[in-house]
Amino acid sequence: MNSSTVKSDRDKIAVELTPNEALALTGVEFNADHDVKASAQRKIRAAFEKTFDFQAQER
Repeated sequence: MNSSTVKSDRDKIAVELTPNEALALTGVEFNADHDVKASAQRKIRAAFEKTFDFQAQER
């Protein structure tokens, strides 16, 4: 990963997830909608990057 500026372990980020997105992050699979987990992960990544001035490494 690229360099980052992590403030401390006590800093927090806030992310609004739908109930289905939250469940998908716990491992529940939604066969009818495969994008639920990906959507939740994108929201978390975006909030982390905004809060900590962090850019994820390109794959």
